Amino acid sequence: MDQVFIKGLSVEAVIGVYDWERTILQPLVLDLDLGWDIRAAAAGDDLSATLDYAAVSQRVLEYVGTSQFQLVESLAERLAALIMEEFSVPWLRLRVTKPGAVSEASGGVGVLIERGVRTA
Repeated sequence: MDQVFIKGLSVEAVIGVYDWERTILQPLVLDLDLGWDIRAAAAGDDLSATLDYAAVSQRVLEYVGTSQFQLVESLAERLAALIMEEFSVPWLRLRVTKPGAVSEASGGVGVLIERGVRTA
């Protein structure tokens, strides 16, 4: 399966379980690998036949930026479902990183999920 990817998408959101986290915006970094057959788009050089990563990115930024989840896990699950439904993506891998949540983890902490069916 081909993939369209979006790496390092940065957004700020209310995220966290502690009282102080519920009153501030915190940075999140999202990486998405989206299963998509790109052959039709490539054959016709046609944007309408591919997965528009600009549109996906904008929708993700809007959704996450207005969300108020406590757990990164909840955000990842709901975001994966939204992307698959709204963009007809059959498979995705989503990494949500919360930089600074653990000061000793210089690369951040978070979750990595895969949803859907990956075809050949």
